[in-house]
Amino acid sequence: MEKLTASVQGIYIADQPDTFVSRRISEVQLDFGGIKEDRHFGVTRPADSRQPMYPKGTEILNRRQITIVAEEELALISQEMGIEKLEPEWLGANILLSGIPELTGLTIGSRILFPNGAGLICMGENKPCTLPGAEIQKHYRDEPKLASRFVKAGYKRRGIVCAVECPGEIAAGDEVQLLVNDYADPMQ
Repeated sequence: MEKLTASVQGIYIADQPDTFVSRRISEVQLDFGGIKEDRHFGVTRPADSRQPMYPKGTEILNRRQITIVAEEELALISQEMGIEKLEPEWLGANILLSGIPELTGLTIGSRILFPNGAGLICMGENKPCTLPGAEIQKHYRDEPKLASRFVKAGYKRRGIVCAVECPGEIAAGDEVQLLVNDYADPMQ
């Protein structure tokens, strides 16, 4: 198992009912459902178009409690899109990490451990879509077609979704340890 380290550059919450856009906070308590009052909080959630194997609305396990992005990948996305910067809030991120330039490629089942014992389990890549692209467009009105350009630029760089495996407090500035799951000898 490969071990990596990264640092938490920002913590965010999407707590406004009319938008997925998140706002910066300095620390937060992770519960088994994620971040209380965040739009993705919950141990379960209704199935949607991402789970076509279930009828829409069927209650399923919430694998998308926490969204994590990497500074390095955001810089590559903004560069490819030809914009000055890409803020994590515009993507609805909950955690911004630095030190993991290929975060989106983290294998399912990898763990992210925080200094106080809180732990997340990677549930997979967060696929880019036009919804965050439309938010980016609001900040760069003179740039054409940013919604669709984001989908292309964000491919394999959009970050990951995680579930809380062990509750605890996390804060900006935390140094985290990533335990990379090896499919040949998987962590259980």
